[in-house]
Amino acid sequence: MNIIKGKQQRPQRVVIYGVESVGKSTFAAQFPKPLFLDIEGGTAHLDVDRVAVDSWKQLGECIAEVGKTDYGTVVIDSADWAERLAVEDLLAANKKQSVEDFGFGKGWVMAAEKISRFLGALDRLIEGGKNVVVIAHSKVQRTEPPDILAAYDRYELKLSKQSSPLVKEWADELWFFRFKTKSVTNDGGKAKGIGGKERVIYTTHSAAYDAKTRSGLPDEIPMEWSAVAHLFQPVAKPKTSAPPVEIIGRESVAALEDNEEIVNAFLVANGSLTEGQTWRDAAPKLRQQIVARPEALVAKAKAAQMEVAA
Repeated sequence: MNIIKGKQQRPQRVVIYGVESVGKSTFAAQFPKPLFLDIEGGTAHLDVDRVAVDSWKQLGECIAEVGKTDYGTVVIDSADWAERLAVEDLLAANKKQSVEDFGFGKGWVMAAEKISRFLGALDRLIEGGKNVVVIAHSKVQRTEPPDILAAYDRYELKLSKQSSPLVKEWADELWFFRFKTKSVTNDGGKAKGIGGKERVIYTTHSAAYDAKTRSGLPDEIPMEWSAVAHLFQPVAKPKTSAPPVEIIGRESVAALEDNEEIVNAFLVANGSLTEGQTWRDAAPKLRQQIVARPEALVAKAKAAQMEVAA
């Protein structure tokens, strides 16, 4: 048993979301040596390196490729547009017109499974020494907690109810950006907002919004890079690391997932895996071979299944 003591320094998983035009992408551009995977086409006004992404397959390929570069931060812009690509890919693969065609809630669950694998791919970048920043939009959602009598509105990530918890749980830092306003009451007793120019970051949970920090940041900080820069000091890359595996968006992965049960059983039978593991748990070299030639593995697995049946 390998016991590791004390704090561990590693790159950060950051999710930033907020109200419209508050400057989320501009703020993300200040992270160390960023590369934007621009899904929504919103970085034209920024002097940054970017890759325009317009499909789920391309998003997966970009994540795999950027792991081999010397960029210090990968910025996903944005999470809700990435979820849209996941849904489009799901519909195309299953010849459906709408996510609702899968049955009540099932389509969104399947899309959330894609988002989960997408987050797993981002973790490969973390392991390789890169910060990952996921930008998201916000929405106002009506909520009715079971321990409170009255419902109220709050800001949440603009994602489906199936994907949003996955993204929030994945993040080390979940920051809510907004313009700070104050409420004043006039002589007639009517309240109105004033200010609205100062931009702030909220870092801890409130009834009004989702937020969290694992770095001990104050509840409210100015929306300035200097307020968080200390969290993103260079981290030494691991001496050895498995090459990143492309796990989303490829036809090869779809072929493996369509034949998941027999492929896993075949790998367990020949000693490549232990009981309860899947092909994703294979050793890095074998996993690369599997993803490179999935049809060959599926054919072998089916042949072995037929021999057993005979």
